[in-house]
Amino acid sequence: MQASPEFRKQMEGYGLTTAEIVYRLPDHPVLLQSYLWQDYDLFPDFPVLKGFLDFWIRTLDGPLFKVTVGHCRLIKPAELRALDGEFRLH
Repeated sequence: MQASPEFRKQMEGYGLTTAEIVYRLPDHPVLLQSYLWQDYDLFPDFPVLKGFLDFWIRTLDGPLFKVTVGHCRLIKPAELRALDGEFRLH
């Protein structure tokens, strides 16, 4: 049994990152639209989010207005500890 890729990322220090991306509509620049993005990323540099925003700027027509970021490490060092022993339940 192998650990999932998401669990491996969490063990490497990745945490769940959520970004609300507010952008202007290309046809109606006075109107704002909201997009919610979520992925595992590294705090405080956010390389995955920066890559997505670079893709957005290069490819999409809606110019960015504001990006709000929330981040939480799901597995913290104090929560993971080695246990010695084996317990069997019948």
